[in-house]
Amino acid sequence: MSARIVPPLAAEALERAAQRDACEQVILVDDRDRTLGCAGKIDAHRDGQLHRAFSILVFDAADRLLLQRRADAKYHFATRWSNTCCGHPRPDEPTTQAAGRRLKEEFGIRVPLVERTQLVYRAEDQASGLIEHEYLHVFFGVYAGDPRPDPSEIGAWRWMSVPAIHRALARRPEWFTPWFGLLMKRLFPR
Repeated sequence: MSARIVPPLAAEALERAAQRDACEQVILVDDRDRTLGCAGKIDAHRDGQLHRAFSILVFDAADRLLLQRRADAKYHFATRWSNTCCGHPRPDEPTTQAAGRRLKEEFGIRVPLVERTQLVYRAEDQASGLIEHEYLHVFFGVYAGDPRPDPSEIGAWRWMSVPAIHRALARRPEWFTPWFGLLMKRLFPR
Protein backbone atom coordinates (compact mmCIF):
# COMPACT_ATOMS: atom_id res chain seq x y z
CA MET A 1 0.00 0.00 0.00
CA SER A 2 1.37 3.39 -0.93
CA ALA A 3 1.36 6.38 1.40
CA ARG A 4 -1.81 8.37 1.81
CA ILE A 5 -1.15 12.09 1.64
CA VAL A 6 -2.92 14.32 4.16
CA PRO A 7 -4.17 17.64 2.69
CA PRO A 8 -2.17 20.54 4.17
CA LEU A 9 -3.64 23.10 6.55
CA ALA A 10 -4.12 26.79 5.93
CA ALA A 11 -1.42 29.13 7.26
CA GLU A 12 -3.51 30.31 10.22
CA ALA A 13 -4.10 26.74 11.40
CA LEU A 14 -0.37 26.03 11.17
CA GLU A 15 0.32 29.16 13.20
CA ARG A 16 -2.07 27.95 15.93
CA ALA A 17 -0.21 24.62 16.03
CA ALA A 18 3.15 26.43 16.36
CA GLN A 19 1.74 28.56 19.20
CA ARG A 20 0.50 25.41 20.95
CA ASP A 21 3.99 23.86 20.71
CA ALA A 22 5.56 27.05 22.08
CA CYS A 23 3.31 26.92 25.18
CA GLU A 24 3.71 23.21 25.97
CA GLN A 25 5.68 22.08 29.04
CA VAL A 26 7.64 18.82 29.36
CA ILE A 27 8.73 16.91 32.45
CA LEU A 28 12.48 16.93 33.04
CA VAL A 29 13.79 13.63 34.44
CA ASP A 30 17.00 11.91 35.45
CA ASP A 31 18.32 8.71 33.83
CA ARG A 32 15.95 6.65 36.03
CA ASP A 33 12.85 8.65 35.01
CA ARG A 34 12.60 10.50 38.31
CA THR A 35 11.00 13.93 37.95
CA LEU A 36 13.37 16.89 38.31
CA GLY A 37 11.05 19.71 37.23
CA CYS A 38 9.50 21.16 34.10
CA ALA A 39 10.63 23.18 31.09
CA GLY A 40 9.12 24.59 27.95
CA LYS A 41 9.03 21.99 25.19
CA ILE A 42 11.00 24.07 22.72
CA ASP A 43 13.53 25.09 25.42
CA ALA A 44 14.10 21.44 26.44
CA HIS A 45 14.73 20.50 22.80
CA ARG A 46 16.99 23.50 22.18
CA ASP A 47 19.09 22.75 25.29
CA GLY A 48 19.04 18.94 24.98
CA GLN A 49 17.55 18.43 28.45
CA LEU A 50 16.52 14.88 29.32
CA HIS A 51 12.72 14.74 29.51
CA ARG A 52 9.92 12.18 29.65
CA ALA A 53 8.35 11.16 26.35
CA PHE A 54 6.51 8.30 24.71
CA SER A 55 6.32 6.54 21.36
CA ILE A 56 3.36 4.51 20.19
CA LEU A 57 3.40 1.65 17.70
CA VAL A 58 -0.04 0.67 16.41
CA PHE A 59 -0.41 -2.52 14.37
CA ASP A 60 -3.27 -3.89 12.28
CA ALA A 61 -4.51 -7.51 12.18
CA ALA A 62 -1.88 -8.34 9.51
CA ASP A 63 0.94 -7.17 11.87
CA ARG A 64 1.64 -4.11 9.76
CA LEU A 65 2.76 -0.98 11.60
CA LEU A 66 0.97 2.33 11.10
CA LEU A 67 3.63 4.88 10.09
CA GLN A 68 3.36 8.62 9.76
CA ARG A 69 5.36 11.12 7.76
CA ARG A 70 5.73 14.09 10.05
CA ALA A 71 4.07 17.23 8.70
CA ASP A 72 6.15 19.78 6.80
CA ALA A 73 5.49 22.36 9.53
CA LYS A 74 6.78 20.27 12.47
CA TYR A 75 9.38 22.21 14.45
CA HIS A 76 11.94 19.37 14.20
CA PHE A 77 12.45 16.28 12.11
CA ALA A 78 9.79 17.56 9.69
CA THR A 79 8.88 15.31 6.72
CA ARG A 80 10.59 12.26 8.23
CA TRP A 81 8.79 8.92 8.49
CA SER A 82 8.30 7.60 12.01
CA ASN A 83 6.27 5.33 14.24
CA THR A 84 2.56 5.89 14.71
CA CYS A 85 2.70 8.64 17.31
CA CYS A 86 5.12 10.38 19.67
CA GLY A 87 4.69 12.98 22.36
CA HIS A 88 5.26 14.17 25.89
CA PRO A 89 3.12 13.93 29.00
CA ARG A 90 2.17 17.27 30.48
CA PRO A 91 3.15 18.05 34.07
CA ASP A 92 0.99 15.94 36.41
CA GLU A 93 -0.37 13.84 33.49
CA PRO A 94 0.22 10.07 33.66
CA THR A 95 2.26 8.87 30.69
CA THR A 96 -0.30 6.25 29.62
CA GLN A 97 -3.05 8.87 29.63
CA ALA A 98 -0.86 11.27 27.63
CA ALA A 99 -0.16 8.58 25.04
CA GLY A 100 -3.88 7.97 24.54
CA ARG A 101 -4.52 11.72 24.31
CA ARG A 102 -1.85 12.27 21.65
CA LEU A 103 -2.92 9.26 19.58
CA LYS A 104 -6.42 10.73 19.46
CA GLU A 105 -5.09 14.24 18.68
CA GLU A 106 -2.67 13.12 15.95
CA PHE A 107 -4.47 10.21 14.29
CA GLY A 108 -8.06 10.55 15.49
CA ILE A 109 -8.15 7.04 16.95
CA ARG A 110 -8.41 5.45 20.38
CA VAL A 111 -7.01 2.01 21.15
CA PRO A 112 -5.95 0.25 24.33
CA LEU A 113 -2.23 0.82 24.82
CA VAL A 114 0.24 -1.45 26.62
CA GLU A 115 3.68 -0.24 27.68
CA ARG A 116 6.33 -2.62 26.32
CA THR A 117 9.69 -1.06 27.15
CA GLN A 118 11.62 2.08 28.03
CA LEU A 119 14.85 3.55 26.68
CA VAL A 120 16.92 6.73 26.77
CA TYR A 121 18.22 8.24 23.55
CA ARG A 122 19.69 11.47 22.22
CA ALA A 123 19.50 12.71 18.61
CA GLU A 124 20.16 16.09 17.03
CA ASP A 125 18.13 17.43 14.12
CA GLN A 126 20.67 19.06 11.82
CA ALA A 127 17.98 21.09 10.02
CA SER A 128 16.55 22.77 13.13
CA GLY A 129 19.45 22.46 15.57
CA LEU A 130 17.06 20.97 18.13
CA ILE A 131 17.96 17.95 20.25
CA GLU A 132 15.81 15.01 21.25
CA HIS A 133 17.08 13.72 24.61
CA GLU A 134 14.30 11.59 25.93
CA TYR A 135 13.45 8.96 28.50
CA LEU A 136 11.08 7.13 26.20
CA HIS A 137 8.12 4.96 27.23
CA VAL A 138 7.11 2.69 24.34
CA PHE A 139 3.49 1.62 23.92
CA PHE A 140 1.87 -0.90 21.57
CA GLY A 141 -1.72 -1.00 20.34
CA VAL A 142 -3.89 -2.64 17.66
CA TYR A 143 -6.32 -0.85 15.34
CA ALA A 144 -8.52 -1.86 12.41
CA GLY A 145 -9.52 0.81 9.94
CA ASP A 146 -8.26 4.03 8.49
CA PRO A 147 -7.09 6.80 10.81
CA ARG A 148 -8.18 10.46 10.59
CA PRO A 149 -4.87 12.32 10.86
CA ASP A 150 -4.44 15.95 11.92
CA PRO A 151 -2.67 17.77 9.05
CA SER A 152 -0.74 19.98 11.48
CA GLU A 153 0.93 16.80 12.78
CA ILE A 154 0.94 14.30 9.90
CA GLY A 155 1.78 14.83 6.23
CA ALA A 156 1.15 11.24 5.09
CA TRP A 157 0.54 7.80 6.55
CA ARG A 158 0.75 4.14 5.58
CA TRP A 159 0.64 0.61 6.96
CA MET A 160 3.93 -1.27 6.49
CA SER A 161 5.28 -4.69 7.46
CA VAL A 162 8.24 -4.95 9.82
CA PRO A 163 10.48 -6.62 7.17
CA ALA A 164 9.67 -3.86 4.68
CA ILE A 165 10.47 -1.23 7.32
CA HIS A 166 13.85 -2.87 8.00
CA ARG A 167 14.64 -2.82 4.28
CA ALA A 168 13.64 0.84 3.97
CA LEU A 169 15.67 1.80 7.05
CA ALA A 170 18.73 0.04 5.62
CA ARG A 171 18.39 1.74 2.23
CA ARG A 172 17.30 5.23 3.29
CA PRO A 173 17.88 5.88 7.00
CA GLU A 174 17.69 9.65 6.38
CA TRP A 175 14.00 9.27 5.50
CA PHE A 176 13.21 8.26 9.11
CA THR A 177 13.38 9.84 12.56
CA PRO A 178 16.40 8.64 14.55
CA TRP A 179 14.29 7.28 17.40
CA PHE A 180 12.28 5.15 14.98
CA GLY A 181 15.43 3.38 13.78
CA LEU A 182 16.42 2.75 17.40
CA LEU A 183 12.97 1.38 18.22
CA MET A 184 13.00 -0.98 15.25
CA LYS A 185 16.47 -2.34 16.13
CA ARG A 186 15.57 -2.84 19.76
CA LEU A 187 12.03 -4.17 19.42
CA PHE A 188 12.29 -6.10 16.14
CA PRO A 189 15.88 -7.27 15.66
CA ARG A 190 16.47 -8.80 12.24
